[in-house]
Amino acid sequence: MAEFTAKDVMKLREQTGAGMMDCKKALTDAEGDFEKAGELLRERGIAKAAKRASKIAAEGVVYAYTEGNTGVLVEVNCESDFVANGAKFHEIAETIAKQIAKAKPATVEELLAGEFEGRTVESYVQEQTGVVGEKVSVRRFTVYETAGFIETYIHMGGTMGVMLDFGCAPTAEAKGVAHEVALHTAFSKPAYLTRDEVTAETIEKEKAILKQEVINEGKPEAIAEKIVMGKINKFYEDNCLLDQKFVKDDKITVARLLEQAGAKGALKRFVFYVMGQGLEKKQEDLSEEVAKQVEAMKK
Repeated sequence: MAEFTAKDVMKLREQTGAGMMDCKKALTDAEGDFEKAGELLRERGIAKAAKRASKIAAEGVVYAYTEGNTGVLVEVNCESDFVANGAKFHEIAETIAKQIAKAKPATVEELLAGEFEGRTVESYVQEQTGVVGEKVSVRRFTVYETAGFIETYIHMGGTMGVMLDFGCAPTAEAKGVAHEVALHTAFSKPAYLTRDEVTAETIEKEKAILKQEVINEGKPEAIAEKIVMGKINKFYEDNCLLDQKFVKDDKITVARLLEQAGAKGALKRFVFYVMGQGLEKKQEDLSEEVAKQVEAMKK
């Protein structure tokens, strides 16, 4: 068996874009034969995955997973809605979510560097890129550990996801109101849980904008101050989950809804993801796409 060095592993990684562990395994399996190792990576779909690294992965799913007192909300991306809607891609998202629940990494980088079934999570993701034929990437995730229970809601097969941490016993009534609040959160998309979470800087900035807006409407500055305070209360009502009017009954707030269900103060935190939010989506002219396909058929 021919020996190989760390430099060989690095060189193979640079040429193929595959992970370090994958390159090392390929060189081991190829008995140090550099060319054969590269072929093995291509056969395993890993080199193919590396070639897709520059692709835009702006489709995908938001996936929720709970196990015991741990909850995970994760966004996994691919390149097309066709792949995103497939059972295999949802299986990949579930595998990643379970790994997050188990390892509880702090960042995506820490997650990808972690060990998973004899290789890194990054290697697993690259392998799946080869399997589905599109770039697969983990964009973000949130992990909650709770003293109570986790409530999750996934909208339309993964276009949006909500996760709530309730610090109370999972009684039937508490679970029922938790579901209602999860649906409300998906609809209203609050920025904060309570008023206390809004920074003084944010409020001062909002006041300045609102004051100028009122003055531009022709109101005297003395009156503008009072009007702004009323508008700030409206800001809280629009942006703070507990202050929001409940979507199914605008006569009560979400805080009041929880109180009526015996869960006052039980909601500790929440998070929601809108799939692909902020990501650039690849736009291609139809004629250009057809031309590409015709050209590909000639090869």
